[in-house]
Amino acid sequence: MSNETTSAVQNGLPPNGSDPQASAAYTLTGVTKTYQKGRRTIFALRDVNLTIPEGEWLAVQGRTGHGKTTLLQVLGGLDQPDSGSVVFGDRDLSQLRETQVTKIRATSIGFIFQTFNLVATLSAAENVEAALIPLGVTSAKRRQLVTAALDSVGLADRARHLPSELSGGQQQRVAIARALVKEPRVLLADEPTGNLDQDTRDDIIGLLEKLWRDRQLTLVLVTHDSSVARRAQRVAIMIKGQLKMADRL
Repeated sequence: MSNETTSAVQNGLPPNGSDPQASAAYTLTGVTKTYQKGRRTIFALRDVNLTIPEGEWLAVQGRTGHGKTTLLQVLGGLDQPDSGSVVFGDRDLSQLRETQVTKIRATSIGFIFQTFNLVATLSAAENVEAALIPLGVTSAKRRQLVTAALDSVGLADRARHLPSELSGGQQQRVAIARALVKEPRVLLADEPTGNLDQDTRDDIIGLLEKLWRDRQLTLVLVTHDSSVARRAQRVAIMIKGQLKMADRL
């Protein structure tokens, strides 16, 4: 690998020599986020610089408490940095009003969580449909989109089942369908296989990889699992709030 490429990878830039601003899904510059613990200041993110091109799959690894989830929350507009900019497309999320960020989350960003976050009293279809309610989609259109989303994750025949009637892998597939139903540009996945056995983990990652390719999504996935991270195009390591790109080229 050339010195120029090595420098780019270490600084979070795409390693292809292209202009990182030309088609970036995200551009983070000097992003810092702190929390107070008594008299101590904890750096969840420390001067993070990162460019994620449109359509890339980036895996983020690191020990618990080193900033991975905080990074994902900042990317999703769920948290604001203390300093620095978080540009999504051509809009700096850190400078927008909460109503504007909420609209971007509702239309353009899908979230997948380790604990599935399904509503126990709603069927699979109703859990997926809930993502469309804020968008003002008609009931007929919602049904159409929900059916397509469940079909895309192989659960069209489980639409009426409650979460308690589904396996862990099936619940995560419902959660993925819920993230996809609004046809987002970006998927942010926080340990999506953390509660699954190895075989189910492989099924879910295979599904996410297929959806990422077929839909040309930008996928940012946080994981402790190196076997999952190795399937991504790039791997970033979070260490005490600092982001380092893994040398995989």
